[in-house]
Amino acid sequence: MELKSLTEQKSLLATLPPGKRARLYRLLYEFGPGNGTLMLLPIDQGIEHGPRDFFPNPASKDPDYQFSLAAEAGYSALACQIGMAEKYYPDYAGRVPLILKVNGKTDIPSSAAAFSSCNASVEDGVRLGADAIGYTLYVGSPRQDEDLAQLRGVREECDRYGMPLVVWSYPRGEAVESKGGQNSFYAIDYAARMAMEMGADIVKLNMPKIDPDKDKDAPAPYNEMQVDQQEAIRQCVESAGRALVVLSGGSKTDDEAVLRNTREVMDAGGSGVIFGRNVWQRERGEALEIVEQIKESLLANVRRTP
Repeated sequence: MELKSLTEQKSLLATLPPGKRARLYRLLYEFGPGNGTLMLLPIDQGIEHGPRDFFPNPASKDPDYQFSLAAEAGYSALACQIGMAEKYYPDYAGRVPLILKVNGKTDIPSSAAAFSSCNASVEDGVRLGADAIGYTLYVGSPRQDEDLAQLRGVREECDRYGMPLVVWSYPRGEAVESKGGQNSFYAIDYAARMAMEMGADIVKLNMPKIDPDKDKDAPAPYNEMQVDQQEAIRQCVESAGRALVVLSGGSKTDDEAVLRNTREVMDAGGSGVIFGRNVWQRERGEALEIVEQIKESLLANVRRTP
C-alpha cells in the first residue's frame, strides 16, 4: 500500500484553508523526520494517568525533561495541556511545534461513562504559538452526546483560527466492552471513521489488537473476519479517509516491539507515530537512541514507496 503521508495527505492539504495548510505543512515537512511523516511526543499522561507514569524514569517528572528531549531529538511536535504549555513551552517555542490539548480528565473515576471536559481554548493555542489543537473524543461512551457537542465547538474555533485539529479517538464505555473491547479491530475502526467524519485533520488511534476470544462478541461482519494486526491497522487507516493517521504505542515495551509497531503503521499507510512512555520513560541517552531508530524506520518506508 502506498504511504498515506505521501498520497492522501496531498488531497487533505488541498482541501484546507491557508492557515491550517501552513501549520500542518510545518509538522509534516519542516520539523521531525520530514518527508511527510509525523513523530509526535505526547506528555499529557500526568493528567490522564497520574504521576505513577514518572516512576520508571524519575527524571521525567520534571516537564523540562520531555520538552528538552522533544527539541533535541527533533520531533514533529509535542502535545501537552495548558499548564505545561504556559510554564514550559516559552523556553522551546520555535524549536519544536506545540499541539495544545484542550480537554482532559483523570483516570480516577470509572471509564464506563468517560468524558473529557475542556480546560483550554483554541484561542489559548493561538496565544501560545501552537501549530495544532488536540481533542480527546470517547467514542461509544454514554456521554458521547455531550462529547460531540463540545467537539463541534472546538472544531468551529479551529476553523475560525486556521488550526489543524488532532482528535485522540478512543472507544470507551460498557457498550464497547460488551462488543469486543476498546482495543478490538471493530472499536478502533469505528473510532477512526468517527473522528474523520467529525472533522479531524489528524486522527490518533491506539493499536488494534486481535483477540479471537473477544472478537467473537463484535458485531457482524467483524466477528467473522479473519484478519491479523497488520490488516486491521490498514483497514483502520483506510476508514479515516483523507485524515492523516498516527498510532500510539501504549505502555512501555521493548525496542523490538516499538520498531515493529512503527513499521506496521507505516506499511499500513499511516502518517506516523505518537509514542510517549515508550520514549520518555527511558534514560535520556537510551531515549535519544530509540528516537533515531524510530526516525530511520519512518523514513525507510518513505524511501521505498514508489
